[in-house]
Amino acid sequence: MKQDVWKYKHGIGIGGWLTNYKRFNVMADEWKMRFSPGDYEHFESYITERDIKYIASLGLDHVRVGFDQIVLEESPCVYRERTFKLLDDFIVWCKKYDLGCILNLHKAVGNYCDVPSPVALLDDEELQKRFIAFWVECERRWHDEKDVVFELLNEVLNVPPKKWNDLADRTIRAIREKNPTRRIVIGSTCWNSPGTLKHLTVYDDPYIIYTYHFYAPHEFTHQQGVLSAPMLNWNSKMAYPDTIARYRACHAYLYNNQNAYPAYENMDFDALADMMSGAFQFRKDHPDKVLWLGEFGTIRHCKLEYRENWMHDVILLAKQHGISTCSWNYLSTPNDGNKFSLVDDDTRKILSPKLAAYITGKVRKKRK
Repeated sequence: MKQDVWKYKHGIGIGGWLTNYKRFNVMADEWKMRFSPGDYEHFESYITERDIKYIASLGLDHVRVGFDQIVLEESPCVYRERTFKLLDDFIVWCKKYDLGCILNLHKAVGNYCDVPSPVALLDDEELQKRFIAFWVECERRWHDEKDVVFELLNEVLNVPPKKWNDLADRTIRAIREKNPTRRIVIGSTCWNSPGTLKHLTVYDDPYIIYTYHFYAPHEFTHQQGVLSAPMLNWNSKMAYPDTIARYRACHAYLYNNQNAYPAYENMDFDALADMMSGAFQFRKDHPDKVLWLGEFGTIRHCKLEYRENWMHDVILLAKQHGISTCSWNYLSTPNDGNKFSLVDDDTRKILSPKLAAYITGKVRKKRK
């Protein structure tokens, strides 16, 4: 049954289209929840069928597209037909090029992973009802699209796990009343950390897929990132693999922590394996469940060789443990402060043959 439910091996995420299209933390509050003519121009031109065709040509088998709740919802239970139509088209393109389609609510009202919200989703019953109603509406619209996967929420904040488990359970039950076989993806708290997978509710439901994200070590993947205050403060290029001394120096400078990474001799494959161990334990504890590494990547201005090395090792680790992968991400917007794109922003072609090979699973036991 598991193979039938989740046949995907290697995919790529699309951000910057219907999520991360602006940086809300630099905007006035009165501008944040309304769209400009330029926003609509962006939504209707940034990703086209040509992009989906190219993704398929790389040998990938699924696409995870992120969107913000406000992009599809004007106000509680009032939906934007103009932007829903964009996802209708996206689903058609994925079917045409035989790509799995994962619809990911990247930023829900009250749960923005990079912008503080005045009212938190998990503390407000009305926002939770709105969240559930949104997914019921998605099921209504795409009820007959049996291959479309719903990912309930991207990167739940560092909150008590029970709060998220309760809302996820209520949402799953509401969808199940309409569709007993809709594939639904749920991740854990603390920004989908592998270490918090153990706190997730595990269901006796073969159509539930479990996910985690991986950006360790943060000093490397987000190096000199302008949206990460510690990395902006450290402001240094980082290598992978490397001696552990540089990573310890970063922690000592930023956090006055002299004992960071005490178990490692080097920042290398073995260190990454330890950092991902929570996911491996989940696989061991629940061998009959599907676990998907739904997001991982490195910032664009990292040296390409080091990006290739890190991507290779992360994908190899996942592959060794029977975990499918979805790299982040395809393309970056001009105003994205943390560009993680894997294709050139102008040519929209993959940055290197090695990256193209690695993200499709062509990894070796030992890099050459």
